[in-house]
Amino acid sequence: MTWVRDAVGSPYGTHNLPYGVFRRDGGEPRIGVRIGELVLDLNAAEDAGLILAGGALRLPTLNGFLALGRPQWTAVRERIVELLTDERHRPAVQPLLTPLAEVELLLPIEVADYVDFYSSEQHAGNVGQIFRPGQPAILPNWRHLPIGYHGRSGTVVVSGTPVTRPAGQRRSADGPVFGPSTRLDIEAEVGFVVGVPSAPGRPVPVADFAAHVFGVVLVNDWSARDIQAWEYQPLGPFLGKSFATSMSAWVVPLEALADAWVPAPEQDPSVLDYLRDVPHLGLDLRLAVDWNGDRVSEPPFAGMYWTPAQQLAHLTVNGAALRTGDLYASGTVSGPSRDQVGSFLELTWGGAEPVTLSDGTRRTFLADGDTVTITASAPGPDGTTVALGEVTGRILPAPAGQDGAAT
Repeated sequence: MTWVRDAVGSPYGTHNLPYGVFRRDGGEPRIGVRIGELVLDLNAAEDAGLILAGGALRLPTLNGFLALGRPQWTAVRERIVELLTDERHRPAVQPLLTPLAEVELLLPIEVADYVDFYSSEQHAGNVGQIFRPGQPAILPNWRHLPIGYHGRSGTVVVSGTPVTRPAGQRRSADGPVFGPSTRLDIEAEVGFVVGVPSAPGRPVPVADFAAHVFGVVLVNDWSARDIQAWEYQPLGPFLGKSFATSMSAWVVPLEALADAWVPAPEQDPSVLDYLRDVPHLGLDLRLAVDWNGDRVSEPPFAGMYWTPAQQLAHLTVNGAALRTGDLYASGTVSGPSRDQVGSFLELTWGGAEPVTLSDGTRRTFLADGDTVTITASAPGPDGTTVALGEVTGRILPAPAGQDGAAT
């Protein structure tokens, strides 16, 4: 039991302790850990000698701490739990706690590389039916390898950052036209943050997943479906995906999710040896998608066909090196029913079946001013719940002059 009264019974108790970066009153970024509705200033804690991390907790991002590796991650976590549960430490630690309402949350990591996968069988099947009617919904290679693409790390933003409607080419009856996307969408995803790098030319086996991956975030891979549909043949996602990707402000360490591992779906046909993870496990994460405050979907992550360990093994099997701060995302999380899908493309079946929100408005894709919030939780020890924070964003109009006219 923690002596932090407001954290008793909270999904952000000492069984969770996600890491983030914050600042107060426009000051310098500081590393912190969340306990209830408070943030513990780890910068100040290391300054005071309460935690030993070689100065890694006094940096403006988590990258230095992530690079230390699992033994140090575990030691620091155990020390934080001790500080927040042993009453003897209360006089020294309590002054280092600040209400979340009084701080600004920042992007917790300097993103090195960003990779996005396509690992939900239900999502892949739905998109195939919508984009390729009359053809096989899932292409032959999909069940043999985790399909993915490289995104732009520089466009990853922290939750709460507004998202400007992108412009680009899209198809029309008269040929390609340029202008703001009219089919702006979301993708509810789970992201994995890499801490320990790997050497070039040395693939990371599935068994080494926990040695390299520090923790988990929520991701919204904003998608301009009309731009995507025109450009993705034959090479794949480009401008329809690269304008913004939002991630949650809190990185939940893998230790906090120890009770959330469950058997992953059976894979048929059998995968190649480098993808064979024994045991074959996924995470029981329960996502929720709110559109302007209305709960429209609850995607289940436990049903993802490709596991996080398989994704990591595949993205390094060609010898590509991991870097501290790499972020790779699961791809859209979708379940078998319409109220479990992770994109509005699926929710409205390509725009053919609009959704009516509680204010009476009918939506197919995102309108300017719309706000989307994705949350998630997982089972914790002894019947507790682990919250993964939230990733939220509000759509701003495209800048003036992006209507295809000369300026």
